Amino acid sequence: MNRIVNDTYRAYEPRPFTADQRKDVTLLFGGVTWRAEQLLEGLFKSAGYNAQRLPDVTVEDLFLGRELADVGQCCPTAFTTGNLSSFLKQEAKRIGPQEVAEKYVYVTAGACGSCRFGQYHQSYELALKNLGLEAFRLFLVQQHEIDQSKASDAGLQTDIHLLLSTALGMMAADAIQDLEYQLRPYEVQPGATNKAAQKAVTEIYDAMLGRPKTLPKWRSVGWHLFTRRFTGAMRRARGYFEGIQLDRLRVKPMVKITGEFYLATAEGVQNYNMHSWLESEGAEVQPAPMVVWFDYLMRYGGQKLEQRFGVNKNARRNFAMLKLGQRVFRAKYDQMRKALGGVPRPMPDQDELRKLAAPFFDNMINGGEGDLLIGKAIWAHTRKKAHMVCELSPYACLPNTMSIGAMAAVQGAYPGMLYAPIEVKGDSDVHALSRCQMVLTEAKTRAQDEFQAALAAAGLTLDEARRRASDRPEVNAPFWKVPHRGAAGTAANVVLELGNASL
Repeated sequence: MNRIVNDTYRAYEPRPFTADQRKDVTLLFGGVTWRAEQLLEGLFKSAGYNAQRLPDVTVEDLFLGRELADVGQCCPTAFTTGNLSSFLKQEAKRIGPQEVAEKYVYVTAGACGSCRFGQYHQSYELALKNLGLEAFRLFLVQQHEIDQSKASDAGLQTDIHLLLSTALGMMAADAIQDLEYQLRPYEVQPGATNKAAQKAVTEIYDAMLGRPKTLPKWRSVGWHLFTRRFTGAMRRARGYFEGIQLDRLRVKPMVKITGEFYLATAEGVQNYNMHSWLESEGAEVQPAPMVVWFDYLMRYGGQKLEQRFGVNKNARRNFAMLKLGQRVFRAKYDQMRKALGGVPRPMPDQDELRKLAAPFFDNMINGGEGDLLIGKAIWAHTRKKAHMVCELSPYACLPNTMSIGAMAAVQGAYPGMLYAPIEVKGDSDVHALSRCQMVLTEAKTRAQDEFQAALAAAGLTLDEARRRASDRPEVNAPFWKVPHRGAAGTAANVVLELGNASL
């Protein structure tokens, strides 16, 4: 039977949230690492908001998201929709749907483009409708805009002061995470690194609470450029890691994580607990930093402006300002790294990543990870930064399916690359982990072979290497920077340093 649909498309528009309601409303948020979420909570509270992180995501959230929204959606959409819905459903039972709609609002990132990320809010809206919570309010913060100031009576002010502090919080979270992942595989006392990381994040959280509540636009820019509040907190956070005892002569394959932003940065059931599973299997994991994604967005923005040279009279000026902002962004992250002894890894150069990916992927295609996914994989392999690349992408994600397809050509050009593409559904962990384990087995073999080659190049036996390490206790100190002497693995580079050799 033919049916005529007269309804036109309607963009989501939340009910008003005004400044006078702020004291009675709690901002809900989630979707990033626990470190970043804790710092965001401190940021919102410092700005005068009530704020609450959503509970940790569960597999039940995945099923609920599929049930309430769309069974064919990608798993990040299902997880985030289900996570929010699960919390609201429980609260509605406790205090009633109307009270939930008045007491809470949800804040999340938004964008547009080929990725379903630009349609998340529609999944949320459908789920809320099916829960009988149409009056609940959702607010999107655009990921590509630095100043999204609203009218003075708006309940949520996503102005430049809030967003610049958000950037510093993400930098601090990434730096602590990278340090944590470098130390934990080699800790002598299990759990010591996790305890230190929790205390370190609390230190930054306290610093976030003490930031100025609000500042005019340019004063805010100046404050964020020159404040020592966060680097000082990072130096204090360093003290929590100082006493951790390490054994860096344990041979472990280095695994670089890449993929879609949500799944690559998640550390829970969203990606089958891939990070902790890899560590339990004997690997050292290089997590995917959020700051590299933001750095990529600035690089891509610059590419778009370059295409407008000679067409838009402001293109060159805007390009210069964007490049300056990118340099400042990278410099601020380096300050965070320096406060932790320079041990957290620096961001790779975006122009280098673009050049590496150029033969395989058009750098103007920006859906999903764009050419970043390919550039990072080639960079990790050719620079001997990792034995293996594990890519975590949603099943049926169109942009990342394109990237995975391009990786077939990359592997043809670099046949020695160990690459494990994992298409994540969220509920097929045995299949995904088994697939990853096949590649990890080869990575373990390469790590052992590399370690033996390092011993030979250094002219040492393992026992001799351990004696030299005991004579140089700094090599097992948390803030000793392991030099890169031509090996991908930590243990091999330590041996090469002890023998003053290289591969």
